[in-house]
Amino acid sequence: METRVAVMSIIVENGDAVESVNALLHDYADFIIGRMGIPYKKRSISIISIALEAPQDTIAALSGKLGNLDGISVKTAYSPMTYND
Repeated sequence: METRVAVMSIIVENGDAVESVNALLHDYADFIIGRMGIPYKKRSISIISIALEAPQDTIAALSGKLGNLDGISVKTAYSPMTYND
């Protein structure tokens, strides 16, 4: 299976969507290398960074599911390297 390393940035502007975000991240936990969450109380948002290694289709699927949630913005940066384990 060919995989890529990527970093996904998630901005949570809708606090009601946090449970859905966490549920999706739990579903993809096997691909997550690390996660950092920063609550930005001054602006009432949360900023989440996810480092992951997965097939490109899997990364795109997670990004799409997150991006379809109300009040969630997602951007993903991919490493150009691919890996076959």
